[in-house]
Amino acid sequence: MNTMLHLINKSPFERTALDSCLRLAKPGSSILLLEDGVYAALAHAASAEKIVRGMEDFSFFVLGPDLLARGLRDLPLIAGMAVVDYPGFVDLVVQHEATQSWL
Repeated sequence: MNTMLHLINKSPFERTALDSCLRLAKPGSSILLLEDGVYAALAHAASAEKIVRGMEDFSFFVLGPDLLARGLRDLPLIAGMAVVDYPGFVDLVVQHEATQSWL
């Protein structure tokens, strides 16, 4: 099985990286939101509906330290969004055969 971890580090308000990833990634892939990409994990974000639909095909993760660094840790996240720490990030990289960063 060819599994891929997709990294989204750009805000969905500034770039189309998330949209491109959701359109082109293969079902069964995992998507990790990090750096400014964590804004997409918020329950009330404009991108929330896209991610909820994407959860049918992809596993979604958000990097907790980046939520904390942006003051977002206490805001509600999209249901089903898994929060990982740095060791969890490393585990995700190890569990997947390849990693794709979206710019």
